[in-house]
Amino acid sequence: MHFLLEIEADFELNRSMQFFLRLKCLSLGQAIVWPTLFPIAEVTSASGSCLQPLCECLDDTVAQDVASFLHLKSNWADLDKAKKLLLAVETTVRARVTAEVAKLNICDPQVQVWLRRVEELQLDAIEEDYSQLRNYSCLGQCTIHAHRRTSIGMSVVEALDEANKLIEEGRRFKKFGFKPLHKIVDPLPQIETFGLETMLSQLHDLFEMGDSDIIGVWGQGGVGKTTLLHVFNNDLEKKTHDYQIVIFIEVSNSETLNTVEIQQTISDRLNLPWNDAEPIAKRARFLIKALARKRFVILLDDVRKKFRLEDVGIPTPDTKSQSKLILTSRYQEVCFQMNAQRSLITMQILGNDASWELFSSKLNKEASAAVESLGSQTWKRAMRLAHSIKIAQSCGGLPLALNVIGTAVAGLEESEWKSAEDAIDTNMKNIEGVDEMFGRLKYSYDRLTPTQQQCFLYCTLFPEYGSISKEQLVDYWLAEGLLLNDREKGYQIIRSLVSACLLQASVSMSTKVKMHHVIRQMGLWLVNKSDIKFLVQPGMALDKAPSAGQWNKATRISIMSNNITELSFSPKCKNVTTLLIQNNPNLNKMSYGFFRTMSSLKVLDLSHTAITSFPECDALVALEHLNLSHTHIVTLPERLWLLKELRHLDLSVTVELVYVLCNFSKLHKLKVFNLFRSHYGIRDFDNLNLDSLKELLFLGITIYEKDALKKLNMSRPLAKSTHRLNLKYLVADAELTTSHLQFLTLSVLPSLESVLVAPMSHNFQYIRKLIISQCPKLLNITWVRRLRLLERLVISHCDRMLEIFEDQEDEEQCGEQLKLQDHASDKQEDQAIVETSRNDTGQNDFPKLRLVVLTGLKKLRSICKQREFPCLETLRVEDCPNLRSIPLSCTHNYGKQKQICGSVDWWEKLQWEHREEVACLDNKYFIPI
Repeated sequence: MHFLLEIEADFELNRSMQFFLRLKCLSLGQAIVWPTLFPIAEVTSASGSCLQPLCECLDDTVAQDVASFLHLKSNWADLDKAKKLLLAVETTVRARVTAEVAKLNICDPQVQVWLRRVEELQLDAIEEDYSQLRNYSCLGQCTIHAHRRTSIGMSVVEALDEANKLIEEGRRFKKFGFKPLHKIVDPLPQIETFGLETMLSQLHDLFEMGDSDIIGVWGQGGVGKTTLLHVFNNDLEKKTHDYQIVIFIEVSNSETLNTVEIQQTISDRLNLPWNDAEPIAKRARFLIKALARKRFVILLDDVRKKFRLEDVGIPTPDTKSQSKLILTSRYQEVCFQMNAQRSLITMQILGNDASWELFSSKLNKEASAAVESLGSQTWKRAMRLAHSIKIAQSCGGLPLALNVIGTAVAGLEESEWKSAEDAIDTNMKNIEGVDEMFGRLKYSYDRLTPTQQQCFLYCTLFPEYGSISKEQLVDYWLAEGLLLNDREKGYQIIRSLVSACLLQASVSMSTKVKMHHVIRQMGLWLVNKSDIKFLVQPGMALDKAPSAGQWNKATRISIMSNNITELSFSPKCKNVTTLLIQNNPNLNKMSYGFFRTMSSLKVLDLSHTAITSFPECDALVALEHLNLSHTHIVTLPERLWLLKELRHLDLSVTVELVYVLCNFSKLHKLKVFNLFRSHYGIRDFDNLNLDSLKELLFLGITIYEKDALKKLNMSRPLAKSTHRLNLKYLVADAELTTSHLQFLTLSVLPSLESVLVAPMSHNFQYIRKLIISQCPKLLNITWVRRLRLLERLVISHCDRMLEIFEDQEDEEQCGEQLKLQDHASDKQEDQAIVETSRNDTGQNDFPKLRLVVLTGLKKLRSICKQREFPCLETLRVEDCPNLRSIPLSCTHNYGKQKQICGSVDWWEKLQWEHREEVACLDNKYFIPI
């Protein structure tokens, strides 16, 4: 006993070890010599087990110390295994997070916390301490380090416990990231401002005033109103405020307000469903309800004429709602008429300093350096500076002109500056009665290639408001012969015009561009000064067409987007190459000889009109592009086959077309042929002889008969060219083979009970939109889970459908079937048709799905089980009385903020796994309809 006490005094063992040795001394005669026989660093589990009864007598804290002391070696072995396993789990988690970040998603906060805990687990430090401890083995050393051993033992136990917890938690993760929540402010392209500070400060001051519900900003075109609104929009993103949504809308209306485009912008920002067939007034009421639930800020850019906010779907802001509306206009009276008379800002042109600052910002670095010090410049550089200052001053303080001209002269050589100044001066001096700015802007146009110039002037055919489809522009330019069959060159020209500030990228849609009204007016001015003649009157609310005499010398004519009802004359315009009449919804009459003299016509667009017949077409021998989509045409001319230069023929959504007299096989140059969703359904391909169309690249078609579908499958070129397909009135038990299908419609198929999909790696990989309607025997559409790029799904009036997607498919299917097979490769062509695998877990279903619309499904009870929908924006349910659950919950993260649209009665009857989900989804997403 004396020896034991001496050890305690000399080496100051910790409390637990002192207690442990005292107990051993009292119970066993050999306790005093035990440490000399078994070095503490090598205590085995056996020796520990023999002491277990003693440990059970100790309090918890002491018992843990003793256990960690005795089992250090085995605990360390367990920790080493856990360390390796945790590293494997961490590697997997980080890889999944990296994949989410690559898709611009946000790492899940729970995963972030887990990764931080893994980083804070200091296993390397513990390993170093343990390695040092193992170097000691004799009694004195082991006794000296008993306190250290106990401390390390406890650290190992704690680390092992934390590592095991992290491993278990890491294995349970199912989601690793999600798209950012819908932003209150959608940032606009940042534009550097010059001289707008005072007006921007005014706007912020008015905005902060409680009684400034509607604020107006007015000034001449090109003075910087849009720039001011862009900067203000982005400022709202940086500041703390109570607003729930900020919406920037490009109004740009002339005589005809583009209500549909305004409504679409609002719907997109609110992630609301969009139905093309819905009346404008009904949609407006719906938008008012949606906006009334929020405290909003709406920015209306370029209002040309008074309109009622409620007519487009905007509730008028007032002090009670605390919402705000800011509008810009070229006309002060429009601001007054829109009730902004009490909160009005007048835009001023830039002063000399701000003008020069803006202009010089467009120059290259070498030219800008010349401004810094006149004294250090050579004579040539001083002259260049003088010329550049005169050019900047000629822009009259107008930001648009300064931007365009500055961009145009940015890279000039020293020898070119005097020529640039002379060119601008000449244009101004030789033109009387025309806005001087056009002469200043013309220099930028002069630097374009001849083809770029023609493409730029072509853009003036479109209305002054709204956007222009890039694809449509390229289609027209191809038909006009401006691109020499090089489609990509068309998109390059669009990019060059945007780069030169002659076109603007659309804020809301990457597929469209727009033209500033000042630039458009300059383009029309250039046309009037040249040998070419345009007749341009689009979007002017005309109810009568221009007189026949105005058509005579025109080479391009645009009267699109008006209210014209008839074209009852026969104009004499042998030089016209483009005629754009689309979007005249009341046009239902054209004279029989209307095209009689148009032998040079290459582009003809009559889409979205009410015409029922097509005039005599024998003279249209040069026509390459003909668009009759969305018309009420009943039959095609018998001699349409004479149009042998035709490359693009669009007959989609011709709801009255019942008879085709012509033989399309003679249109050998046809590249695009679209009969998608036309009432004229193909019953016999022999009537069309499409096999002879060797250059066909795009086919949209409606098929009524099983035999016609078989012939489409048999023709490899046609099957490969089929991008849009509508199967209607078709007897089921058929097979569809295609490889580039993008839109598929299955409608009025009374016998269809199931759809089978071949399990190929490329199976229907391009389908983006699927519409299924009036298939009364169809029970579900589980096969749709294979459509990896599907974005829009619309199902209506399928009376027996009980659920949309089964999570496990039945192996046996009866009744008539439609088999879908892909022509992914020759080797896969003969592969057997089988069903979707039952092992499909559904975890990666619908990666692109944005919209689901369910209408008139009387027996529908379920959509599918709850799951992730990474891109889902909108679920719309109408007249589905038995649907009592939806596969959405607050426990899942969805890629984009959804809108769940349906009747209040349906919403209140939904059943939820957790009741709190009702309030969560109601507050965030539900919109009553």
